[in-house]
Amino acid sequence: MQRRRLKRVMIGAFAACAVLADAGNAAAQATRSNEQVAITTPPAGAAAWVQDHSLGRALPDPAGADAAGVAAFFASLTPAQQQQLAQTYPLVVGNLDGAPLQLRYQANHIAVQNELDRAVAASTDKKLHADQRAQAVTRANDTRPLLAPGRQILAFDPRGRGLVTEVFGDLAAAKRISVVVPGSDSDLGHHDPQDRPLQSTAGMARAVQAEEQRLSPGTPTAVIAWTDYVSPFGLGPDAVTSRLADAAAPRLLRFLDGLHQTTAPAAPPSLICHSYGSVVCGEAAPKLRGATTDMMILGSPGMNVDNAAQLGTGVQVWATRNPADWIGNVPYLEVGGLGHGADPTSPDFGAERISSAGAVGHAGYFDPGTDSLYNFAAIALGDYQDVKYS
Repeated sequence: MQRRRLKRVMIGAFAACAVLADAGNAAAQATRSNEQVAITTPPAGAAAWVQDHSLGRALPDPAGADAAGVAAFFASLTPAQQQQLAQTYPLVVGNLDGAPLQLRYQANHIAVQNELDRAVAASTDKKLHADQRAQAVTRANDTRPLLAPGRQILAFDPRGRGLVTEVFGDLAAAKRISVVVPGSDSDLGHHDPQDRPLQSTAGMARAVQAEEQRLSPGTPTAVIAWTDYVSPFGLGPDAVTSRLADAAAPRLLRFLDGLHQTTAPAAPPSLICHSYGSVVCGEAAPKLRGATTDMMILGSPGMNVDNAAQLGTGVQVWATRNPADWIGNVPYLEVGGLGHGADPTSPDFGAERISSAGAVGHAGYFDPGTDSLYNFAAIALGDYQDVKYS
């Protein structure tokens, strides 16, 4: 009984802070407390893929194959064989970390088109309930823009609220790569809304890539919008626990392993972790391998550790929060699995505290002219001497 009461208190604290600070959006979301189902299994088509021996050999199992093994497998195929697999199993190839970048782009174009066709058909199917037809219209509107010329979809999964990963810049040629890990309410429908471009994962990634090009026009860069995990919906129970972050961290680590196999940047990809995305990054950090990874933490509710040292030696943590961000009012503690621990911007945490001057609110960190956007680009470029501190 006491634990349930504590859970209600902490959820209420998160929701109340959101309501007081952002009555327009967060207040509406705070009432939606339904728990989400994490996606931890391979996409549709994986079972048939595993049973397919048409190439005279076993195909790498999407459930357990590592990126290095996947890369070696595709390297052993002819271009025609690669195309055959992408055409037959677009969702599998499109989500298989370690597969060639261009092949994944092609496979995901097919997968998105298939989902659009399905949604369009469902939207006019009179056998379906009106609510189902309306949902199909929404899904069609969300998927159609991803087929526009120039879009580079590195991962796509239509299950649930929908997952998508998009690349901005030339990933194959990039010497500096960044990955934006978003927070709550990140899904296919919120990946790239036109009415709030800088509050979406795609908009954040575009802004960072544009700032990098402004600061260093001669440096090839790529920024990835990683809307590829089931995030909390609103500020319900999922927002105050690490359940979804625990499921997301292995996905992020596999994705980074895939980048290691298919790209050749000058340094490991940097991570830009917003809000609940910083919880995901905190869960993944101790298992990062290789050279030190720059991890930028913004608008964080905590990273499930007491200090930066507990994240391991593989990360350099940079943290910021602007004074108008309502997240600063949440309880920075963890009790019985509720809450996410210490404030990454506190002096005792041990992160490099960087400036976000000019940013306003929980979603204002990527606005042009802000110190935060400038700092994200400078750190991603490796220009540490240019970082502005708070």
